[in-house]
Amino acid sequence: MNWKTSLFILVAFAILNTSCGVYSFTGASISPNVKTISIQTFYNNSPLGPSNMSAVFTERIKDYYLKNTSLVLVNGEGDLQLEGSIDNYTLTPVAVSANEDPSKVDLTSLTRITIFVSATYANLEDDQFDFDQTFSFYKDFDQNREDLSANEEEFVNEIFDQIIFDIFNSSVANW
Repeated sequence: MNWKTSLFILVAFAILNTSCGVYSFTGASISPNVKTISIQTFYNNSPLGPSNMSAVFTERIKDYYLKNTSLVLVNGEGDLQLEGSIDNYTLTPVAVSANEDPSKVDLTSLTRITIFVSATYANLEDDQFDFDQTFSFYKDFDQNREDLSANEEEFVNEIFDQIIFDIFNSSVANW
């Protein structure tokens, strides 16, 4: 196959892929009539966790939608509307390490951070995609090797990445 044929196939594929305006390389399946999205602040209702979780999560989810769709973010009533809250942040012991000295207490070596986020999604174009759902994800860390206070921001961001991905897929990717 010569370079002209390859170029023709590439251009044809690009035209066919963008002409209908419904699908994207991110897996988003958005009606061409949908142009805007409004994302309200996800308030932190959790008794634990970093104090800036609300601002971090809200900005990260806005950025994710803007980078992975052609939607325009609006403050008011968007064609798609997303709101919710960070409902819980838990620290749970997952594994205990036995202390070699029987007179000392066994300690938790592996701890799990779990974050729960409630999200309400409304698609004004097609309400069959609407949902009100809780998303959660976790990160396990070894307290003997990783200090929570030094790594908490990194752990929370990793958890947020997965929750945002799950919300995105449930809303515009229709998975």
